[in-house]
Amino acid sequence: MAKVIALHPKHPERICWGCDKYCPAHSLACGNGSERAMHPVELFGEDWLEWSMDGPARSKQSEK
Repeated sequence: MAKVIALHPKHPERICWGCDKYCPAHSLACGNGSERAMHPVELFGEDWLEWSMDGPARSKQSEK
């Protein structure tokens, strides 16, 4: 079963977020071991949870 990802970690730069191992950034155990996967908060900012795959929310009027 997959581990739950931390939504707002204090120091996301210290961990590789690429798999369920959550390795320290200086000791990667999977992949090619050369680059860590960044947490969404590092890529998209503090409001990353508010983003949607569909883009901006549509109003009821634009759906008619």
